[in-house]
Amino acid sequence: MTTTRNHLHDKVLHHLHSIYADVELDMSAESLATDLINAIGLTDDSEMVAPQAHCNYWNEEDIVMITYGDSITDGHERPLFTLNRFLQTYCKNTVNKVHILPFFPYSSDDGFSVIDYSSVNESLGDWEDITRLAEDYGLMFDLVVNHCSSRSAWFENFIRGEGPGSDFFFTASPDDDLSMVTRPRVSPLLRETQTENGTKYVWCTFSHDQVDFDFRNPKVLRAFIEIIRLYIDNGARIFRLDAVAFLWKIVGTSCINLDQTHEVIRLMRTLIEHVDPNIIIITETNIPNRENLTYFGNANEAHAVYNFSLPPLLVNTLVTGDCRYLKSWMMSMPPAQNGTTYFNFIASHDGIGLRPAEGLLDDEEISTLVHTMQGFGGKVSWRASAHGQQKPYEINIALFDALQGTTAGPDRYQVDRFICAHTIMLGMEGIPGIYVHSLLGTSNDYEKVANTGQNRAINRHRWDFSELAAQLDSPHSQHHKVLTRLSQLIRIRKAQPAFHPNATQFTLQLGNQLFGYWRQSLDRRQSLFCISNISDQEQSILLSDINLIGTDTWIDLITRDEIHNTNEFLTLKPYQTVWISNQDPV
Repeated sequence: MTTTRNHLHDKVLHHLHSIYADVELDMSAESLATDLINAIGLTDDSEMVAPQAHCNYWNEEDIVMITYGDSITDGHERPLFTLNRFLQTYCKNTVNKVHILPFFPYSSDDGFSVIDYSSVNESLGDWEDITRLAEDYGLMFDLVVNHCSSRSAWFENFIRGEGPGSDFFFTASPDDDLSMVTRPRVSPLLRETQTENGTKYVWCTFSHDQVDFDFRNPKVLRAFIEIIRLYIDNGARIFRLDAVAFLWKIVGTSCINLDQTHEVIRLMRTLIEHVDPNIIIITETNIPNRENLTYFGNANEAHAVYNFSLPPLLVNTLVTGDCRYLKSWMMSMPPAQNGTTYFNFIASHDGIGLRPAEGLLDDEEISTLVHTMQGFGGKVSWRASAHGQQKPYEINIALFDALQGTTAGPDRYQVDRFICAHTIMLGMEGIPGIYVHSLLGTSNDYEKVANTGQNRAINRHRWDFSELAAQLDSPHSQHHKVLTRLSQLIRIRKAQPAFHPNATQFTLQLGNQLFGYWRQSLDRRQSLFCISNISDQEQSILLSDINLIGTDTWIDLITRDEIHNTNEFLTLKPYQTVWISNQDPV
């Protein structure tokens, strides 16, 4: 073997010894290492890359749009084709990456109960549609790694007791002590299943249609390495590891964030980066903030982690008019070292997760937030706590409606408050992800909730392309206003070196009604002060208090207003943001 291949084999072997230390394997770890390297497609030494550590494979121009394959449809064409048409028409100069939520055949959970990992859902299109999108956009694929559909061929083989998948699933006994298991749902953990080998109790972290894999069996790991290679060959440039925190189970433990889970991610990264170092991994771990940060490892695990604490903290800030909690959290966040970054978002296909707010907002604050969102038409999903009590797990609501007012009720600042939220997010350290329904200013879809019986459907509206185009082309519609203003902000952001995901960031101390932070470009040439009025009253600040250097020329990149006197007061309207820069790249 070549030096690179020997090095890769040794690294994979090290991962395997850590993962399977307490598991008796049917084959040697050395043979398994070779098998996995072949499964990722590295059979030819000339195709193998020697990755470099601590490289940033992203910059300030990266903007991810998050969407379902059929969030926008036209009855005369495949939805993935329509998605491409929408992107080319309305997002050509803004979005450069697209997260297409699971586009595989599925049985429930809007795609996250995968029946077949190797094909595209026929109702959306085919692999050709995916690769066509990949020609213009960096695509994020979901790797639904914790579980699959109970209607999959693998699970059918499990029931039959033979064939691929027959030994892929985790089972336990109803007599086991499962009291410590962390659950995001209130449904029973074990699913009683009649098989050819008798009654089995299959582990189901999320629902009884989503049956959990048993990664103690290395054949499961190998199957997913093959899937990863398939996705790379079809245009995947970002892998989102869905619900990965629950991957490894040990009866008698919490079965979340176990050491073996972290090592599996490190193994996947090792294999992927030897195929193409530009392909990155993002872990979807909807858990308390401190636990979430562990998925960076030592810059050898996830390239990026979802900044799950940001949505509840930012929404709380804007509906209370008080940024204390957001500011305290931001000051506590460690700068991501080179080779890692945060994935920032404030809306998603799910909802506003509340577990990541634990330890950051107290119970009273969370209760007030939940009550306020319910007043704005939101729904609440629940989970069982360790003591069997039901606790709010997430708020289901379209972000546009979540920001229609304050704790006092709806008001006239809905659009401004909504834009303010995105302006704060767009300037922060990390890569921004914008949900398609935020980009479009979509409101709660109560009809879809009624039709599906699912709270999460409230923020999963399906647009008809011609109807949407009419709205986006009408200057008076909320959808036109939102897309126009967000597109303007994105274009400004993409031109600022100080908005590089790894550029320096410091939190400013401006009181509780003004939220601000300072960014400095990696070459230290650009300073950028991002200040937002997060209240419904005008707020003023003495510019000298933020230490604008008097010898520099300063400009608000959003309004284009120049600042000639750094000793004057700056007054911000309700929910106004300024991006004050000493450089104007326009």
